[in-house]
Amino acid sequence: MQQDDEMASQGALSNAERQARYRARRLAAEGSPVVRYRKVANRRSRPQRWHDAVAELLALQAEYAVWLDGLPASLHGGATAEALQAVADLDLDTLAAVEPPRGYGRD
Repeated sequence: MQQDDEMASQGALSNAERQARYRARRLAAEGSPVVRYRKVANRRSRPQRWHDAVAELLALQAEYAVWLDGLPASLHGGATAEALQAVADLDLDTLAAVEPPRGYGRD
């Protein structure tokens, strides 16, 4: 209550005094301020993102084919082998052949 009595006798605080007290309270409560960084924006064009996605799919398909080839014979009849075979059988060459529009009259 002593603080309340002192504050009442001083009169109203200015905006700078109020802000300084607020910052002091927060600093005492938290320790150090939290610094937040913004996430970097994706600046690639749509055609570039398309080509990157197709390249990633082709790389994954190759990895799954290697996984399927390395699978033991006892697991060739299981669900894992069937899923790997389904991925390996996908025809991703048609996706790779697609050239997306550039847009804005640049076609």
